[in-house]
Amino acid sequence: MKKFIVCVLLISFIAGLALIFGNAENSVQATGEQAAYLRVHIRANSNSKEDQSVKYMVRDRVVAFLTPTVADCATKDEAIQKIGAKLKDAERVAEEVLRENGYSYGARASIRKEEFPTRIYDGVTLTAGVYDALILELGTGVGDNWWCVVYPPLCFASGNQNVIYKSKIAEIIDRFFCDREKN
Repeated sequence: MKKFIVCVLLISFIAGLALIFGNAENSVQATGEQAAYLRVHIRANSNSKEDQSVKYMVRDRVVAFLTPTVADCATKDEAIQKIGAKLKDAERVAEEVLRENGYSYGARASIRKEEFPTRIYDGVTLTAGVYDALILELGTGVGDNWWCVVYPPLCFASGNQNVIYKSKIAEIIDRFFCDREKN
C-alpha cells in the first residue's frame, strides 16, 4: 500500500513538473525561471589544460562542502542566505585545493545577479536573462566555467558532450525503495 501511495505521489509530482516545464521546447517562461533558480558558476583562471583541470578539482571539493548547507533548504532565499554565510569558507576550500596543486592564485566568491545566455542541454532550455548566482572565480576567472543549478536541487555538470542530471527528489525516492527492500 505504501508503494502505491508513493507511486501516486510521484506521478502527481511528475505531472506537476510537466505543467511547469512542459512547453514545446521543455523550457519555462523566462520570468518564472529566472526567479526560481539559483545557479553556481566556477570560473577557471584560464582555458589552459592545467587551469581547467584544477577547476574540476575545486568543483568537487566546493560542491562537497556546500551540499550539506543547501541540502534541506526549502526556498531559494534560504539557499542564498545559507551559502552567503559561508562565502569565505567556500573561498578557503577552493584556495586549499589550488595550493595543494601548486597554484598561487586565489579564489573569490560572491552571490550576485548576472546575465546568462540561453543554454540548451539535452532538450532542457534555460532561457537568457538575469539570474541569482554564486560566482566562484579562480585567479582571473576568465576561463571556461562549470555550472550547476543548486535551487531547485537539479544540477547539470556541463561539458561539451556530457550532461548529468541529478534530482534530490529522485535520490530520496531511490533511498526509500532501497531501504524498504532491505527490510
